[in-house]
Amino acid sequence: MLTNERHLFIMQLLEEKQTVKIQELVESTGASESTIRRDLVDLEQSGKLERVFGGATLTGKNLLEPSISDKSTQLLDEKIKIAKFAASFVQQGDSVYLDAGTTTFQMIPFLKDKDLVVVTNGLTLVEALNNQGITTYLTGGLMKPRTGAFVGSQTIQALQNYRFDVCFLGINGFHPKYGYTTPDPEEAAVKQMASSLSRKTFALADHSKINKISFAKIMDLERATLIVDEISKDANAVLEKKTIVKVVKP
Repeated sequence: MLTNERHLFIMQLLEEKQTVKIQELVESTGASESTIRRDLVDLEQSGKLERVFGGATLTGKNLLEPSISDKSTQLLDEKIKIAKFAASFVQQGDSVYLDAGTTTFQMIPFLKDKDLVVVTNGLTLVEALNNQGITTYLTGGLMKPRTGAFVGSQTIQALQNYRFDVCFLGINGFHPKYGYTTPDPEEAAVKQMASSLSRKTFALADHSKINKISFAKIMDLERATLIVDEISKDANAVLEKKTIVKVVKP
């Protein structure tokens, strides 16, 4: 494969997957690792991609977290369906962790009258939880202005004071090989901690997140039950080799 052909192949693969690994490119193109590394340097210098540890990503695409206002209007009907279905896994009297996010926010109306205690790192969730009369603890920490999510060492430390029956996490992508991912490593660390303190973890995602890969890994697929609004039979068969998949009922 000639240099320009490899460059075109790499960019086409990035458009499809958002992130690629060097080893994957070596196997796909038959080129040496040093050749692929030179290709990535050339493409980065031309502004077409960004090199990350072990691979490359499309420029800026998986590093920037959408704002809460942007995310709240995207696929809203699907998020409400996912949220209602996810809430059905919450039992009376549970202690619950609700991750900062727009899908977890949509769960709140379906959680009232269950005598719950909820912990969240999402500023936007607090008022809605209070309006439903749900006992709520806010972690505190460093607030991300775009999303209203609290992250950082203080958030991690606060979480260690709690234990949860069930934990619900918003994710930006899920992939059979690369697991659940999100753009911000600090937010990934908060999600990891919350999950480790919970008896059960659910990852919530609409169909647009299938095979998407963001910058920071949260955990492998098997660490959480995946709730998704719709998925093809082929994709579901692949994912079910890794984890439990719950598809929203019509």
